[in-house]
Amino acid sequence: MKTAASPAYQDGQAPAVHSIVRPPRLLETLLANLDGVVYRCRDDAQWSMEFVSEGCLELTGYLPEDLLLNQRLSFDELIHADDRAMVRAHVADCLSEKRRIDIEYRIVRVDGQSRWVWSRGVGIYGAGGKVEAIEGFLQDVTERKEAAQALQEAERRYRSIFENAIEGVFQTTPDGTYIAVNPALARIYGYRSPEDLIVGLRDISHQLYVEPERRGEFMRLMEERGVVSNFESRVYRRDGDIIWISENARAVCDETGKLVCYEGTVETITERKQYEAEMRHQATHDALTGLPNRNMLHDHLQRAIGATRQKGGLTAVAFVDLDQFKFINDSLGHQVGDELLKTVAQRLQSCLRDTDMVARQGGDEFVLVLQNQTGEAGIAEVMQRILAAVSRPWQAGEREFHITSSIGVSRYPADGRDVETLLKNADSAMYKAKEQGRNNFQFFAPWMDTQVSNRLEMLISLRRALDQQEFRLFYQPKLSLKDGRIVGAEALIRWESPEQGMISPDRFIPFAEEAGLIVPIGEWVLRSACSQNKAWQQAGLPPIPVAVNLSPRQMNQALPDFVADVLAQSGLSAAWLELEITENVVMKDAEKTVATLHTLKRLGLRISVDDFGTGYSSLSYLRRFPVDALKIDKSFVRDIARDADSAAIVKAVISLAHILNLRVIAEGVEDEEQHAFLRENGCDEVQGYYFGKPMSVADFTERLQRESQRPAGD
Repeated sequence: MKTAASPAYQDGQAPAVHSIVRPPRLLETLLANLDGVVYRCRDDAQWSMEFVSEGCLELTGYLPEDLLLNQRLSFDELIHADDRAMVRAHVADCLSEKRRIDIEYRIVRVDGQSRWVWSRGVGIYGAGGKVEAIEGFLQDVTERKEAAQALQEAERRYRSIFENAIEGVFQTTPDGTYIAVNPALARIYGYRSPEDLIVGLRDISHQLYVEPERRGEFMRLMEERGVVSNFESRVYRRDGDIIWISENARAVCDETGKLVCYEGTVETITERKQYEAEMRHQATHDALTGLPNRNMLHDHLQRAIGATRQKGGLTAVAFVDLDQFKFINDSLGHQVGDELLKTVAQRLQSCLRDTDMVARQGGDEFVLVLQNQTGEAGIAEVMQRILAAVSRPWQAGEREFHITSSIGVSRYPADGRDVETLLKNADSAMYKAKEQGRNNFQFFAPWMDTQVSNRLEMLISLRRALDQQEFRLFYQPKLSLKDGRIVGAEALIRWESPEQGMISPDRFIPFAEEAGLIVPIGEWVLRSACSQNKAWQQAGLPPIPVAVNLSPRQMNQALPDFVADVLAQSGLSAAWLELEITENVVMKDAEKTVATLHTLKRLGLRISVDDFGTGYSSLSYLRRFPVDALKIDKSFVRDIARDADSAAIVKAVISLAHILNLRVIAEGVEDEEQHAFLRENGCDEVQGYYFGKPMSVADFTERLQRESQRPAGD
């Protein structure tokens, strides 16, 4: 349909405006340059356009004349189908109430793309109040609309994260009032809802923290750093229970730098703290009796010496050894022996004050530390009580036993001024008590150390054994729990004495340590083990790493160079050597040990921690040590099938090792129950009499030969 629009002006300057009405030339130009569409339409079913400005093309993709009097499509059709009814209703309401039209909706461009527009307009009324036309302006607001929708979506996601987070999330005023909290924080603190928490917890310092000074420390860190990381505290729940939490928070400031609030997260760490406390207890206490172990004994005795040095008086150290324990343990079994040890531990504790200590030294040996003693008479009275308590009848099944003990006593400062001397002299006095017929106690005297001559004899013999090559290496296999194959071996020293025959290391290693002979002996062990392993490889046997135990005296800065020389001389690749260090050696001088171990590790060898669980390892240090494996001490493995505490410790060590990406080796496996437990709980390797005793070179060579002939996958 043709329109009444005039052709372009004669001078060609004014833009064409498509309408059935002609606006003035200046207005025409202004309308053409507007960022949007100016229109005039009729109030009919199609909203037929009488005027459409040039902005129509940019906004809709249609030419103005396409919409004019519905030549190509009507304005109603331009509106998105889902929005037409809403727009029609809004316009109708505005016209009926004679108010301004103001609405946002979608249109569909010629290319099918949807765009958001903001429409503002008014109704044009005749003399009788009838609507003659609608005049208005359309502007593209897609970018603003999408930005607003994106903001809403972000706010929705944030709200979802805030509401559904596992960690507690909070905002507080600087003076300690909660502004906002999420449901997780309410649950952590024992409140029914975030609103209950905000209303009920008004004084963080005194209502929340068990130690109110922790809030002061929190504020101090905030003032210094503006952030607090992993801030651990004990706090009260609403019901009064105490839990551990870890907080991460930051200060929030406005654009002027003024502090507005603190915001952060809270995580409950009660289970971890309980686990750490349990691990610390296990590291400082004997698993069987629950008494302090040697590590805690040394620390306590050192503190007692310091206190006595300052305040005066006496500190007594009593070494208690059960007289008939070996007979009972061997004849009735370990389980009965363990019950006896637990009973004796309880009896010893009953004889002491709260300020005294009883510790288990190992085996059937106990050590007592008595502080604030005034003289020998008081100490003697305590010893008599102990002798009487230990010797009370003890029932094992249907049989009754009378166990006695021998006790040696040393005193600070008369019998020694350090921990080692006091323990050694109490030990010497205990041997004197045994010589005196047992079931008695003896105070230490310099002349009574009957062990001196025997030790001197032993040291002379050890020097001769080293010179005359009387030492032998035996090898105990390590097996994989996955397929039962040999995956390594431990080199174990034996002394083949011409006079006494084969002597186990338990009898001579302590003397070698004391005399300083352990260093040359250890060097001989390392050279021999590396040479033998290389010989096995040259014979075509399957290569396996051989583990060598290191003495504390060998852990020095010169060790890496010595190991490198031994490897070079033997021709053995470092990958086939494993060095075992005890847990106590690791912790004795942790900083120097870390440096030495890193230097050794750079050679390419393996490092494992032996006797793990019997000492006290800081987990922070353990993460820093470049070790490959942890060896569970045989004292725990022995009881895993019948003692819940030992089983729990073994499980904990396996879990800890795997968290740290370390192998786990269990030693001292002697039966199928232990084997099955370790396999079911994910232990990696085992060694013990159940799989093979320490063997001579010839016997172990034969074992390796059989292993090499074993079919793959068998």
